[in-house]
Amino acid sequence: MFDNLNDRQREAVEYINGPCLVLAGAGSGKTKVLTTRIVNLINNDVRPQNILAITFTNKAAREMRERVRNSLGEVADSIFIGTFHSFGLKVLRENPEVLGYNKNITILD
Repeated sequence: MFDNLNDRQREAVEYINGPCLVLAGAGSGKTKVLTTRIVNLINNDVRPQNILAITFTNKAAREMRERVRNSLGEVADSIFIGTFHSFGLKVLRENPEVLGYNKNITILD
């Protein structure tokens, strides 16, 4: 599973004792690191519902979701993998009453 990872990438993938921020430039293997880390967390008995993977673009989120699903199958459907915006919307939709809204909240852009 750790094939083709450099030392820094492997360090991020193997760290399973809490959150890990992966901050790197374009083309540096961030998606590979994050998806491999997710698979490693699942393989080390972390519940999929306890994993939150956030990225900036819908394209990156789709790619991550696809790679994780290819490795884990249906288990991947229990993991939130998305953008900052989609996570914010998920929180609003699941807890609208905290802000005094109802479940039919609509976001306009």
